[in-house]
Amino acid sequence: MKNTLNYITYQSFPADTANSLQTISNLKYFIKNEYKVNLFFPFREKNSSDDLGQLQKKYNFTDNINVFGTKHNYPFGKFIYFKKIMFHFSHFLWSKKITKGFNDASHFYLTRSDWVFYFLAKKNLNVIFECHQYSKTRSFVFKKVKNFQNAKIIFLNEFIKNEFGLLNNKCLVLPNGVDLELFNKQLEQDKVNNKVIFVGNLLRFGKQRNLDFIIEAFRTLEDFNLTIVGGPSDISKKLSNYVKKMNIKNVSIKGRLDRVATINEIESSSYGLLINSDDKLSKLYTSPLKYFEYLAAKLKVIAVNFPSHSLLPEQENIYYFEYKDINSFKNAIFEASQSQFFDIDIEKYSLSNRVKQIIQFFNT
Repeated sequence: MKNTLNYITYQSFPADTANSLQTISNLKYFIKNEYKVNLFFPFREKNSSDDLGQLQKKYNFTDNINVFGTKHNYPFGKFIYFKKIMFHFSHFLWSKKITKGFNDASHFYLTRSDWVFYFLAKKNLNVIFECHQYSKTRSFVFKKVKNFQNAKIIFLNEFIKNEFGLLNNKCLVLPNGVDLELFNKQLEQDKVNNKVIFVGNLLRFGKQRNLDFIIEAFRTLEDFNLTIVGGPSDISKKLSNYVKKMNIKNVSIKGRLDRVATINEIESSSYGLLINSDDKLSKLYTSPLKYFEYLAAKLKVIAVNFPSHSLLPEQENIYYFEYKDINSFKNAIFEASQSQFFDIDIEKYSLSNRVKQIIQFFNT
């Protein structure tokens, strides 16, 4: 008889976010480890859907996830005012209601919802919370459940774990990983010389990722070219118009692409770019999915010098520049161009390996 994993989250699907992609990608590998996987989430956006075909097309997988969308008769998403308060209020009520239906102690439970974690832990169910950032609500919940032996936490990096001050054996530091099934093992012949790529959302918490500064740098980096893949479409169009207006020939704005086309763009590149806005989450807590995709495609990585990036593995393939410093950025690219990619054991950072570690954590 198969083990059952219930993934219960206040996220919405389908969505153009790294968070939703991370969730689906991890669930895919639970199925490959012969788990029955159930995904529960609220219909809190107009395009929310529990149609498996839509999700398979969006996230490029064929595995059979049992998808259950639930009604969301709560104020978040319905009012333009007090969005933060409405989010917390709605999240709490939705979590309290949905967790009433879960009582099977033989099942495993995984979530990124603070309140789902809290209510399942109180039921003495075997639940793991994936922690991607700090919040006061999260800190409150962690203190409430710290004495429950069945409640465990995965942190993306040591900085996040240290922020909460949790030092017990119910915590695991586990960075993101890469879906190696999507990558071609024979890469070298397909690479475009001196192609730099950025993949990701062009907005983070409503703010642009300072790609204007990167585009400006390429005006004088004539031996290199830059490809930017990501949305939303209004921001990609704005960047594209700026590139055309300034007649910058070596910058290409692709907009948002599907998973296959995005991976093809990564695989044809020589360098991958990591850049973010200057906020605490970006500086300390991030473990970018795209970093591991860059490594899988054997890209040398050009990264802004944030502490979170210093915790990423395989540092010998990262070349740092200072935030918003064009000369520093150019120097990083030139340094990378004079170096070879250091071969690594990419299997260590596969989602297959990551999920096996989560399964082991469930059973300890």
